[in-house]
Amino acid sequence: MTLVLTNDDGIDAPGIRSLLKAVSQLNGNAIIVAPQAPHSGCGHQVTTTKPIHVQQRSTVEYAIGGTPADCVRIALNHCVSDAHWVLSGINAGGNLGSDVYISGTVAAVREAALYRIPGVAISQYRQGGRAIDWAIAAQLTTHVLQALFARDWEPGTYWNVNLPHLDASEPIPDIVFCQPCTQPLPGNYRIEGDYFYYAGEYAKRQRDTGSDVDVCFSGHIAITRITL
Repeated sequence: MTLVLTNDDGIDAPGIRSLLKAVSQLNGNAIIVAPQAPHSGCGHQVTTTKPIHVQQRSTVEYAIGGTPADCVRIALNHCVSDAHWVLSGINAGGNLGSDVYISGTVAAVREAALYRIPGVAISQYRQGGRAIDWAIAAQLTTHVLQALFARDWEPGTYWNVNLPHLDASEPIPDIVFCQPCTQPLPGNYRIEGDYFYYAGEYAKRQRDTGSDVDVCFSGHIAITRITL
């Protein structure tokens, strides 16, 4: 099984190394095709009006001078002829509810779904500015991928996974399949003269009961299946 690994935090981010550690416990060959630089919040932006630099670091690692969606396009059309899954992450921060329209992490697996390749976006919710324990994130990701690889995949869909912020002493949380929250992100701004400074607090966002935001904020692994 050939797995394409990408992200939106950049090829040298700790999250993608944590993802690589997670898939090393599974039966698959991982090929990293990820952005050279961070592209957090770029959504499904693609590059069509300028050249994209591709640095082949090894036979299984490519650094792409473009967005996450660019990475998947290049991976599936030029670098990997037999991709079975596209995995994106592990993002440093949640991608819940309406975040999926903004997230480059999620856009990568949406692009894969357009190519009829199953994909999983994995994000690690960060609570209160606390540091992420990437070893825990890798452990939870292995657990999640084992569950998703065993399920039937429906063409035209992709998985969005959000891991809760746990301490090392806490047990592996429940996996909850749920619906994405449809509430908006906080729209608070601080105004100084003619300038508006965003002041929304992610942890105080509104949430639908039982939605991915509610599930993840309550300490469980939230998984949503999203349809193109």
